Amino acid sequence: MSIVIEQSVQARMVASAPQMETLPAVLQYDRTDPFAIRMAFPAPATLEGTEVSWEFSRELLTAGMDKRAGVGDVRIRPFGYDRTVLEFHAPEGIAMVHVRTADLRRFLRRTQQLVPVGAEHRFLDLDRSLTDLLGGSR
Repeated sequence: MSIVIEQSVQARMVASAPQMETLPAVLQYDRTDPFAIRMAFPAPATLEGTEVSWEFSRELLTAGMDKRAGVGDVRIRPFGYDRTVLEFHAPEGIAMVHVRTADLRRFLRRTQQLVPVGAEHRFLDLDRSLTDLLGGSR
């Protein structure tokens, strides 16, 4: 049984212009994939005109709110007293957004109520993952 948590947040796109554009985004957590967080930006908010979704670890988000974290496609760091910066690195360039840290902490609390940190292994569906990996059907 899949239980999914979704939370809408306002992200502010960091651009070269002094004004930062506000974008809607949705954070998502699915307990059947207990290590991952997804952040989706709707089609109107993207350059491509299609929804863009990024996936990264819950652990990365937790760490990045307090200190610089990540070395790959997603990097997270605190910014000032009440914001967190999420950097999304792609071949086309880097997108940086500010999100209120309180919104991220509220979302993480909800995920931890669903799947406590350290108990993620209890929610993995290894049979399904292996079937998906091998390209078979269940």
